Amino acid sequence: MDGQIVFDDPENLSFRVDRRAYTDDDVAAQEITKIFDRCWLYVGHESEVPELGSYVSRDVGGRPVVMARGSDGVIRVLANSCPHRGALICSQSTGQARSFRCPYHDWTFSNQGDLVGVPLPDGYGPGFRKSDFGLARHRSDSYRGFVFATFDPEQPLTLTEHLAGATEYLDLIADQSEVGMEVIQGAQLHGARANWKLMMENSVDIYHFRALHKRYVSYIESLGTMAPRRRGGFARALGRGHGANELVPAAARPLAYWTPMFPPEVRSRMEATAARFVERFGAERAQRITGANRALMIFPNLMIIDAIGITIRKIDPVSAGQMSITSVALAPQDEDPDIRELRKSHYLTFLGPAGFATPDDIEIIESCQRGYLNRTLRHSDLSRGMAKEVPETTDELPAREFWRQWDRLMHDDDREEGHHLTRRAERQGGQRR
Repeated sequence: MDGQIVFDDPENLSFRVDRRAYTDDDVAAQEITKIFDRCWLYVGHESEVPELGSYVSRDVGGRPVVMARGSDGVIRVLANSCPHRGALICSQSTGQARSFRCPYHDWTFSNQGDLVGVPLPDGYGPGFRKSDFGLARHRSDSYRGFVFATFDPEQPLTLTEHLAGATEYLDLIADQSEVGMEVIQGAQLHGARANWKLMMENSVDIYHFRALHKRYVSYIESLGTMAPRRRGGFARALGRGHGANELVPAAARPLAYWTPMFPPEVRSRMEATAARFVERFGAERAQRITGANRALMIFPNLMIIDAIGITIRKIDPVSAGQMSITSVALAPQDEDPDIRELRKSHYLTFLGPAGFATPDDIEIIESCQRGYLNRTLRHSDLSRGMAKEVPETTDELPAREFWRQWDRLMHDDDREEGHHLTRRAERQGGQRR
């Protein structure tokens, strides 16, 4: 990569990013080859393919794939491209099938990816073997139901190694149900005329909450919930580009945190749920699961926001100045129907693409992208909180962790010792005691 992009100066408490990172087409092209072609990337949740033969198809890292649970019960991530001439073998976003058929020449593949049918096979020579023409199977793995894949056959890290400290936060989410979490049917597909990294930064930026989301603050206060001006909690760098914020809720949480936003008749049930979590996990961990909000950023392009609802947000680059966003809601499988309806309603009210928050966020990051056209101002500042012993939730430590990993990969330097830079130069923040 030509020229320095990230200016990381802990000694002088300064962290700046050259705005070319958000606008330059060459940088955007290099991100695909150096980051998305190499990293573990989020594909989906195991609950999206619950039955034998069930599948979902989507783009991951710019590549069309199918996540399918084969007839043998194994979840695989398959290339959604016929090895014969390249056509998509699955055009539906979700479904259930024993096989996939390419519409071009009727080549047929099992739901495990094996080629099982070829019309007029005598047209091929004696050396033609079906076993040589199965669907490409991408290396994949899952952690607590979250499925990831990598397109790099030489990727040295296991998924757990890649996730590093993010596993702690995935555990806090997965432990919200004794029987398992599930993606609620339906997804929100939208985009923004801005660089994808702006949405990653925005999603872990708590500093903007009261300034940008005034309408939502007024709304919840009108329902009897007072949003605290300083919400406590902390920001954390979790290694390998991942980061998180953990903080006092500004509103209710449908798992077991009642405020007047919710009907009074569900209060006793939610308090009983909270008590059960104390029995299961002890008071401190139960409080973190049921009584704290969190925003988890998993490098490079996954955000999980656990607040008034849980959203899994996959943020994909389209070009230097455009992104696509796929959001789904996650919930406990054993949730009461009326609590589920509250969850869905408030999820859409705040986190949905037409809710209080997301349109504000889209508008402001598009404003940033337009502002970058004035090239007199070359850098964005992400220094907030560098002087603090324990960074607060309004500090920018998670974003700095993202950019440090981005910089390492863009310079082909993902050596293990590079991941100790932040520990030497800057406090990690909020380590559990």
